[in-house]
Amino acid sequence: MDTKAQSILDGLAKLYPDAKPALHFNSPYELLVAVILSAQCTDERVNKVTEILFKEHNTPESMLKLTQEQLEKYIFSCGFYRNKAAHILSASRDILEKFGGEVPNTLEQLKTLAGVGQKTANVVYAVAFGGDAIAVDTHVFRVSNRLGLAEGNTPAKVEDGLCRVLPKSEWSKAHHYLIYHGRRVCHSQRPDCENCTLKSYCSHYNDRLT
Repeated sequence: MDTKAQSILDGLAKLYPDAKPALHFNSPYELLVAVILSAQCTDERVNKVTEILFKEHNTPESMLKLTQEQLEKYIFSCGFYRNKAAHILSASRDILEKFGGEVPNTLEQLKTLAGVGQKTANVVYAVAFGGDAIAVDTHVFRVSNRLGLAEGNTPAKVEDGLCRVLPKSEWSKAHHYLIYHGRRVCHSQRPDCENCTLKSYCSHYNDRLT
């Protein structure tokens, strides 16, 4: 790992030693559903929705007892509820019919499920199964570009860049560090540059000085 990447990673680890997933879950299946719901929705909102939904529908079998219309009522406040409901029910069906009722534990198999793209697969693989992966959400994308840790105009390019400069064993931790920094300091519209201990690396901050 190059010196800059190491310094940034060390700085983030010092700032957020207890960084962990914000979504609430008790099983790989609950995590999968929560991540699907989190697309363009806050984790706080998702947690409120799943707190109610998971009381009776926290397995593929119990989820499939709901019609799409019934599931939509549970998840309406998460936005894009029709697509999300369809994806959750389809994924639940595939988990039962193709994977013996268990959420698959490889990236390739996870991405065969409805509504599961690269980001969702990476989150479930890393968080539920301890795999080495970096999910690039809006926070990871923004912070990585600003710090020059990995630059790119698409999540795929940023993910590739992060995987090249960070040790594989640190990928999952780095994902959470970057999310925390994006939420607490490096905001999209009004980043708190003055109080950022990593601003010396930041193109956004340094551009303001020139």
